[in-house]
Amino acid sequence: MLQGLYKFRFTTERGTGAGVMFATAGGKLYGGDNGSSFVGSFSEAGGVFACEVKMSRHYHDPKFVPMFEVDNVVLSFTGMRRGEEIQFEGGSAALPGVQFTTVLTPISDTDAPPAGVVGPDGIGNGLYSIHIHMLDGIGGGNTGVMLLHDGRIRGGDAYFDYMGAYTAAGGRWKGELVNREHTPARGERPLFGGHEVGIGFTGVYDRDGAEAEATALAGKRSIRFRAVLRKLVEVEG
Repeated sequence: MLQGLYKFRFTTERGTGAGVMFATAGGKLYGGDNGSSFVGSFSEAGGVFACEVKMSRHYHDPKFVPMFEVDNVVLSFTGMRRGEEIQFEGGSAALPGVQFTTVLTPISDTDAPPAGVVGPDGIGNGLYSIHIHMLDGIGGGNTGVMLLHDGRIRGGDAYFDYMGAYTAAGGRWKGELVNREHTPARGERPLFGGHEVGIGFTGVYDRDGAEAEATALAGKRSIRFRAVLRKLVEVEG
């Protein structure tokens, strides 16, 4: 059964890319990369998986050039398991002539922290975009997606995956996560590339999103940053 956090890597005639995808026990898919989110569903029959996801842009900085300039595109795939991986092929009517070859590789969460306690007025379950801005005069930042669900964090981007836990009540939240490199950053993310980074954060939230200030320990270096989360969709199942 397709379930848990996966790294995905896709190949098309326009180039290649990577990101993360979370599959729920109820057949839902939530994921994304640095510029787009992916939300959809899957089914399995006779060893063949069928998936349909909507690709929507979450990062609108004019300096960011997406591989595909269309938005809110529905992609359809079929695939089969090959060992631990699941290999898919598919495409979209909105992208005629573009064929996707996609591989899902599971990411172990056996060392993830236990879920935190979320109060009845806690931050809502959902898939969020996350935009990171470095502090203390450090240039740069990052973008990705983060799934918050009942005190657990799962997420990532084209190079990293995130696993962690949080508590939330009364408009304030705090938590911890580990940032790991699932695809070599190739110099694109020099601060975190090559490191398993532990991160602690505190902040505030409302019905539409959240903010937090965080400290990351990358090797012997302590790095502070501010993160802004915006809810993209509610999470089902």
